[in-house]
Amino acid sequence: MYFPSSPVRILFFAVSLCLAVPVVAADAPVADPAMEKIRAELSRRLDGITPDSIEASPVPGLYEVLIGARLYYVSADGRYFIQGQMTDIETGENLTEAKVAKVRRKLLDEVGEENMIVYGKGDEKHTIDIFTDIDCGYCRKLHAQMDEYNAEGIRVRYLFYPRAGVNSDSWRKAVSVWCADDRKKAMDAAKQGKSIEQKNCSNPVADQFALGRTVGVTGTPALVLESGELVPGYVPPARLRQLLDSKKTGNK
Repeated sequence: MYFPSSPVRILFFAVSLCLAVPVVAADAPVADPAMEKIRAELSRRLDGITPDSIEASPVPGLYEVLIGARLYYVSADGRYFIQGQMTDIETGENLTEAKVAKVRRKLLDEVGEENMIVYGKGDEKHTIDIFTDIDCGYCRKLHAQMDEYNAEGIRVRYLFYPRAGVNSDSWRKAVSVWCADDRKKAMDAAKQGKSIEQKNCSNPVADQFALGRTVGVTGTPALVLESGELVPGYVPPARLRQLLDSKKTGNK
């Protein structure tokens, strides 16, 4: 479009510039000084721990601090640190778990099935992750029903979580299972209380134990559903199928 070199053209460009400036300013992110103060205070008070993210919570003056897969609430001055669940009374939604579940799911997906022991044909309707201990009684009960879980359309991906800790008997059994020529055969035998050949090799036990702590595992078995929700303890096959179906339906 042509404009003559006259006051009309000059006026057009002046108006254009005036209109453009507010648009750029509106798109620029506005820094929240409270977030930087919280980050600095937490670093000072918590031995240099750096949060993965800091965001405003639904409650004015309270901020969400995510460290791994654990969500905390902190006051704007960084002084008050709250560990607990936040629930929306009006809707009944657990806001804390809803946010943490997404992070938990992401962390587990990053592990990769090549670092898990998987039971199932691959065509099951559901896939869950289970943190397990070789010697845990309810873990053994769950494993004894593996065929039933698979028949219910549930594929199981195992990660190791020896509750007694590093270099415990359960830890060494987990390493031996992983290092066995046939991991499933060794797992089946170990879960039945049978002796298996003690072996050592490069293994994911330490990483998975640390991951379990990060995502909130406090006991075994610990089931992580497709949504990322953590379900502690043993759940019978049929009931677990009902739970998984209801979650899937609810997400549609």
